[in-house]
Amino acid sequence: MVKRRRDKGFGALWARCRRVTLWFFGIMAVLQAIIVALLSLLSSLRRQGSVSSFPHRGAFPEVLVDGNWLQLYDYGETLYQAMLAAIAEARESIFLETYIWKGDAVGQAFKDALIRKAREGVAVYAMFDSFANLVVPRRFKRFPPEVQVLEYGALRRPWHLLDPRRYALDHRKLLVVDGKVGFIGGYNIGALYATKWRDTHVRVRGPEAAALGREFVDFWNRFTPRHRHIHRMFASGLRPTITVLRNDSMRLIFPIRDAYIDAIDRAEHHVLITAAYFIPDPVLVEALIQAVRRGVDVQVLVPWESNHVTADWVGRSRFARCLKGGVRIFGYRGAMLHAKTMTVDDVWSTVGSANIDRLSQVGNHEINLVVYDEAFARQLHELFELDKTNAFELKWEDWVQRPWYMKVSERMLEPLQPLL
Repeated sequence: MVKRRRDKGFGALWARCRRVTLWFFGIMAVLQAIIVALLSLLSSLRRQGSVSSFPHRGAFPEVLVDGNWLQLYDYGETLYQAMLAAIAEARESIFLETYIWKGDAVGQAFKDALIRKAREGVAVYAMFDSFANLVVPRRFKRFPPEVQVLEYGALRRPWHLLDPRRYALDHRKLLVVDGKVGFIGGYNIGALYATKWRDTHVRVRGPEAAALGREFVDFWNRFTPRHRHIHRMFASGLRPTITVLRNDSMRLIFPIRDAYIDAIDRAEHHVLITAAYFIPDPVLVEALIQAVRRGVDVQVLVPWESNHVTADWVGRSRFARCLKGGVRIFGYRGAMLHAKTMTVDDVWSTVGSANIDRLSQVGNHEINLVVYDEAFARQLHELFELDKTNAFELKWEDWVQRPWYMKVSERMLEPLQPLL
């Protein structure tokens, strides 16, 4: 009898604890939803009255790196002109991969250019992410049969819902023409990005463009039926000065994050990071702080108001730890800063599609170019300093004095970090 009463009492206590826990998480979810909705509304109102203008070079002079000519672009309109010119000169093949492909005038210009070359006999393959383009009209995503198209989406069977790897998006941005000219970076395709967003892209003319072509072919062949496979092979080779790194969720390969941490750990003078969405995990934060303790000047440039306001506020929950540890943080204003770059000691640099957040570091399909070259690194350093003229430095003493409601909101949204 005593044992039965004890079991009954324990069961009641367990049921009460379960109810309290469910209530707690339910209230948290509701409060998070309210905060996100309010922040989104305020962000939308600010954007309506904002003027997007920012300093830029358009394109930097080409630099020669191990037999490859590399050219930096920091302005979409200039980049798109170069990409369309490369497409127009294609003789054998065109591989285009993008996360977002807007159905506006810029998107149409790329679509028309691809169709024109396909009808001239050039092998044209285009790939874009299905989820990222849900709002793009279906008619825009229809191509004539001369153009081979893959609307990427890994959830193809009901049981795929049980595989977390298949929730990854194709966040890569590539254009490879004839295996001789390649473009890689953070720019999507659309009129918005042409003049109103600050991003960074690289053109590669030379043997390393073939490496970008191989990455496209490998991805395409893995997610298309055998009869649609690309059979063209590009010459392979290893170059110590230029490396292509890809994050591949299906294979659980995430070298870009490791490359960031390794480069930070080896830094002796400075680390300059430009991040569209800066939500570093604890290991990366600690690497940055340890670099500061070694006397390294660590600077991080982020958009103060990005196109994803929730990501902004979740990322700001990391600011206190970084600022207290000596990391300098700059807020970019006047336009959306969408670049994903890092340069270390004017020797090591990376440009690509990967953000510093969970989705990019250990989630989506990403691709980055890593370059060991002083001339290229100095250009990225120069671009970083140019961007800082359009930014303010966030000081520790100011940050700790921010209003209480900001601190509460950051704390409330911090648990969303694994989703971003």
